[in-house]
Order: sequence, then structure tokens, then C-alpha cells
Amino acid sequence: MAIPQASFISRLLRDKWFIFLLIALVAFPFVVGLLTDSSPFGVARGDRMIMRGESVRWQAVLIEVYILAILAMSYNLLFGFTGVISFGHALFFGTAGYVLGLMLEYTPLDTTLAFGLGAVAAIAVCALLGLVIGLVTLRLKGVYFTIFTLAVAEMFFIFLGRWQLTRAEDGFAITDLPMWIDPSQNRISVYYIALAAAFLTFFFIRRLVNSPTGAVLKAIRENEDRAQSMGYNTINYKLLSIVVAGMLAGVAGLLQVVLNKKVGPEILGIAYTVDPLLMTIIGGIGTFIGPVIGASGLHLLDVFLRDATVRIGGLVIDIASIWALLLGVIFILVVIVFPLGIIGTWQRWRMKRPKRE
Repeated sequence: MAIPQASFISRLLRDKWFIFLLIALVAFPFVVGLLTDSSPFGVARGDRMIMRGESVRWQAVLIEVYILAILAMSYNLLFGFTGVISFGHALFFGTAGYVLGLMLEYTPLDTTLAFGLGAVAAIAVCALLGLVIGLVTLRLKGVYFTIFTLAVAEMFFIFLGRWQLTRAEDGFAITDLPMWIDPSQNRISVYYIALAAAFLTFFFIRRLVNSPTGAVLKAIRENEDRAQSMGYNTINYKLLSIVVAGMLAGVAGLLQVVLNKKVGPEILGIAYTVDPLLMTIIGGIGTFIGPVIGASGLHLLDVFLRDATVRIGGLVIDIASIWALLLGVIFILVVIVFPLGIIGTWQRWRMKRPKRE
């Protein structure tokens, strides 16, 4: 019995920084509440809660960080660990949101039951979409697969943007959510659910990639022909990767719709493919923590600079109006300074650093 106990302790020591980070993020709403004299639960008004105060505001910011981190990690599983470049990842993100929204707003089911069935159905639909797209397209390689995934995602974007049942390009609001996951009544529960989903996604992907299956995925990334010559059916492994990545992206889409309480074709837009791609490249392709660093950094920069202005002489520049240009400059600088991404370059430097005697 000593060996399993030692193994458990070694795993805890290996993950000590993640445990410290988890504890800090669990305490974050209450720490912000203490520092700003605001309640992490909002302000009571009768039998309802009004989401006001700095603690509640920063909960929403970090929920968005967790959502983008899940989306970026799911994309990294496909791109960074399997070597499959997709320009249609937003398809899973947006489809999950639409399935949940349709179940909540267009069925006569009880709200709690509709939410549960909608969440399960959304993940199942994402898995089915990944399976179908994979079976049809994974025999294509390189740019042909990339273009096909983009075409499928745009097809869904155009269709749902014109579907009158869901109010076309205007989308529709979700008027009723279960109290325990309604961000306008109980945002702190959404915060902890999103936090748990982000950490579980991270550890699930790490466990998958460090397994024998993950070793085959990395072999496909490095040289698919050689992996085939060793007897592996690479199509099946790539199919597994796209299905799992699609389901994880669907989880992010569910959280996005819950947070915003709105469903619209914008969640199927190309931005939700390009953004996780940029976050993965900036953080480090094929690293575990890299996509999380990229998602956190870019979104928090956007939050801090969204309302900022810069004065140069008599010229006042609104950062929000040039954010796209600034993002491009940040991306170029990161690629020049960190050619393997922030985490990838740091890992390479650490490996090359002379060891102390």
C-alpha cells in the first residue's frame, strides 16, 4: 500500500502550483469583495438579487476567461497535439449554444429538465457533428481539410443567421434559467461551475495526451505516414481527436450562452475559431498550460484596455477603436520574441539552460 500512497503524494507535489491556483481562484470573489466592500452574491432587492458591485463584475470577467480557456484547450488538442488544423471550430461552440437555447425556449419542459436535457443533447450533437465531419473529411489533408471545415462552419452560420424560428441574425434571449445557474440571480454559482469545467478540461486533456492514445496522437502530428507504417489506423485516432475537441468546445459554448443569456449567429462566427488559434499560438502550441495563458492574457488585456485612452501630444487615441490593430501588433511581437509561444519558448530555454553541479 506504500507505493500507491507515494504515487499519490508525488502527483500532489507535481500539481502543487495548480492546487494553489485553484485555491486562489476559489477565494477570488470573496477577496475582491473584501477589497472593494462589495458582496460576491450581489445586492438583495426583495426576493431577488441584483448583480452589482466589483466582485460580481470580476466574476463575469473570469467566467469569460474560463470559457475562452476551455475553447483554446479544445482547439489545442486538435491542432497542437494531433496536428489537424481546423477553421471550423466555432461550429461546435455555436451549435451547442443553439441546442441549449432551443431546448429552453421552444419546448414546454420544466426549466430544470429542459436545461439538463439541453446540455446533454448539445454535447451529443457536437460529438455527432465531429464524427460526421471527421468521417467525411479526415481523408483530406492539409489545406483541403482546413477549407472544408471552414465551409461547413460558414454554412451553419448562414443558415442559422437566416432561420426565422430563431429570429435570424438578431438571435433570441433566454428568458428562464434554473435559479442555481442563472447569472443574473446567482452568478457566483456560474463562476464556480465554469472554474470547475476549466480545471477538469485541463486535467482531462493532460491525462489523454499522456496516455498511450495521446502518444499516437503526437506521432500523427510529427509524421502521420510513419505512424501508419507502424500499424496505427491514423484516421480513427484523428477522428477521436476531433470528436473530443468538438465536445469540449461545446461545453465552452454552453457556458457562453448561460453567461450572456442570449443565442445568436455571432457565436458561430469565424472569431471563435481565429481567437483560440491565436491564443494557442501565443501561449504555446502543443503545451498544456499555453492555451490557458494565451486566453487569459488576451482577454484580460482587452478588459483593461477596452476603455483606456492614450494621449500623444494633442492627439487622443481610443484603444478600443484600434484594438484589432493592437492585437495584430501583440501577435507579431510574441511570435518574434517567443517563436514557440510563451510556454513553448520557456520550456525550450529551460531545457537548454546549463544544469548546476
